[in-house]
Order: sequence, then structure tokens, then C-alpha cells
Amino acid sequence: MARRTGPFGIIRSHRLAPALRAARSVTRRVWQVTTPAGRAAVIVMVAAWVLGVRLGWQELFLVAACCLIALLIAVGFVAGRPSLSIAIELDPPRVSVGAPAAGRLVATNSSKARLRALNVEVPVGLNRATFPIPSLAAGASHDELFVVPTDRRAVIPIGPPAAVRTDPLGLLRRDAVEQTAIELFVHPKIIGLDSLSPGLQRDLEGQASRDMSNSDLAFHALRDYVAGDDRRHVHWRSSAKAGRLLVRQFQDTRRSQLTVVVDGAAASYRTDEEFELAMSVAGSICVRAVKDQQDVCLVAASHAVTAASQHRILDTLASGTLADAGQDLPTLAGRAYRLARDTTVLMLLTGSVVPFRALKGAAVHFGPDVRVIALRCEPDAPPGLNRSGDLTVLALRGLTDLPALLNAGSV
Repeated sequence: MARRTGPFGIIRSHRLAPALRAARSVTRRVWQVTTPAGRAAVIVMVAAWVLGVRLGWQELFLVAACCLIALLIAVGFVAGRPSLSIAIELDPPRVSVGAPAAGRLVATNSSKARLRALNVEVPVGLNRATFPIPSLAAGASHDELFVVPTDRRAVIPIGPPAAVRTDPLGLLRRDAVEQTAIELFVHPKIIGLDSLSPGLQRDLEGQASRDMSNSDLAFHALRDYVAGDDRRHVHWRSSAKAGRLLVRQFQDTRRSQLTVVVDGAAASYRTDEEFELAMSVAGSICVRAVKDQQDVCLVAASHAVTAASQHRILDTLASGTLADAGQDLPTLAGRAYRLARDTTVLMLLTGSVVPFRALKGAAVHFGPDVRVIALRCEPDAPPGLNRSGDLTVLALRGLTDLPALLNAGSV
């Protein structure tokens, strides 16, 4: 008997399988568009119907019927997909902290029929903005303006927008999400600086350094001739006057390469204000270096950029965030060395709690010819300057102190 009924059971299950899968798919899609209020209405409807059957109360049947009617009416509000094209524009797409940033949403009815009123929701960072769109005729458009808060340095994602259809009771909700999103870059505040290399002679090969050379383009001084010197560098007129051979001594020139490293370890800063100050200092220095036509390498916490424009540098700074591990100053300095081995000036930016040995540990990645300047952001301490060997340490209280400190440090 089992063998006789078994095959029929298998055939029956095979025939029912597509229908069951289709039913599950429909149920899943319906459940996805059902809001918590709608799910509560379904539960009340089922419970009222079951209790009405068991207890024979007509009032419970009435409650179940009302819930069913409300759900059926809600289906009419969310049925169909709205033919709505949504575009978002920013003006400007890059701003400094505190500067106004305006956005514009343009909703266009791309169908040939009138579109009934609905809402458009746009994620803005961690928040969500809702815009009511009135009923639109075929081809008609509607504009909405909005303001994005820029009180903190960040990269703020805006979008993707979603056209939302729901019923008056909020039982069902259907979103038609556009696949477009844009970003607003909120740059750190920066301050204008004088040239970072005052008094240095420029030539076709590069920028004069403090190293002496026997053969280069930047003439420095005369010295006594020693065996092995190239006779082409003998200054004959001065030799005749002095009564001994004098040769030209040159100042070594090379292409100036500035590398800026911003400490990204959360333990290096007492407050978020110190980290934001470090980002502002890095932006001010790098922008000045770009204007001086120097090669710039920036490693700012979790992000890095080399040979970049002013916009890319500030965008990189807008993206930098603190981390609990893997972004300490020595680690980031090692990364900077791999990116810019020809560094001539290294600037290390960190917080007020970083010990001096950590600054020395970060500087050892670079050769002895590299000039190292460390800037410690200490908003609660007076600005100051300290030198220890080849390392210059600047204590920075605020962004406005930066020009004077750099001049004092002869940067």
C-alpha cells in the first residue's frame, strides 16, 4: 500500500512544488511592503477571525472585516511602480567646515499619465530627509531645495533617493529606489601661509638644499684646492688674487618633496578637537606646498595621496578618521616612506599625548638628510618651539598660530 500511494504522493508534491514556491514568493514580497502597523493589523485580523469562529461573537468578525478592508484599500495606494525620475544636485560639491552647502532635488514625471502625490526620501549622512511631491502631469517637474549641515569635517553621502508610496493609515509601504548617489566633501578649515621655502634659490634642476656639493648648479662659495678636485671648477681670477688655487663650491640642489603624516591613532589625542586641528594644519601646509609647485605626499590617518591637486588633498583630509589600532604615527610614517622615498622635508602631525620617543621612532624611517618637523596639537597649552638634534618640535595651540610657528622654525 505504501508503494502504491508513495509514487502518487511524490507526483502530487512535484505538481504542488511550483505553486508553493510562487505562493512563498508572493507572501515574501507582500510581507516586505507591510509596515509594522500593517503586520499588527494582519495579526489582529487573524486572531479576531479565529476567536470569532470559536466564540461565535459577531463583533470579532466585524473587527476582522475592518482590518481586511483597510489592507485591501492600502493595496490600491501602493500598487504599481511610480515613473518618477529623481536627480540631486549640490552647489557647491566641496565646502569648508561651517560654510553653507545647498542641495536641489528635481523630480520629473517620466510617464504619459498623471502621477499622484507621493513622498521622496533622501538619506543625508546618518539622517533622512523627506520631501512631499505633489501630483504631477506627464512630463512635469517639481523642485525642492535643502541645506546640508556642515558643522564637522566629513564626507557626507547623499542618496540614493527613494519614491515612497504608502496609504493614509501607514499599513503598507513601497519604495522605488534610484541607483544614484552623490557625496558632499566638507573640508577642514585652512589658513593662508607664506611660501614654505623662503630664501632658497631655485634653478632648473630643483631647489637648493643645505648640503654642499663639488659639482652642481647653485654656486655657494670658494674654497682651497685639494688633490682630486676637478680643474674645471678652479676660479682662476680669484686664485690669481689670493696666490693659491681656489675652486668653486656648490650648494646641492634637488627636487623638493614634502611629506605630511597625520597621526590616526585615537590614543594620540585627548579630544576630537586636537585631531581636527591636526587635519586643518595638514591642509594648510599641503595647499601652500602645492602653490609652491612642490611634490606633496599626504598620509592622513586611514587615507593617503601623492602628487595630488589641492582638491584631492582636501578630499583626502575630509575622509580621514581615527582608529584604535594600525594608524599610529610610526606605522603611518613607514607607509609614507614607501610612497615617497625622495622626501626632503617630513612633517609629523599628532596630538598632545604622544611622547617624544614616538616622534623619533617615526622619523627613523627616513634618512639623515631629510629634515623632520613635528607639530603637536595642544589647544590647552601655549605655542612653543623645541629642538632636539635634527628634530624640530612645534607646539600648536590653534590654527592662527601656525604661520608664526613655521616662520620661527624656519620651515
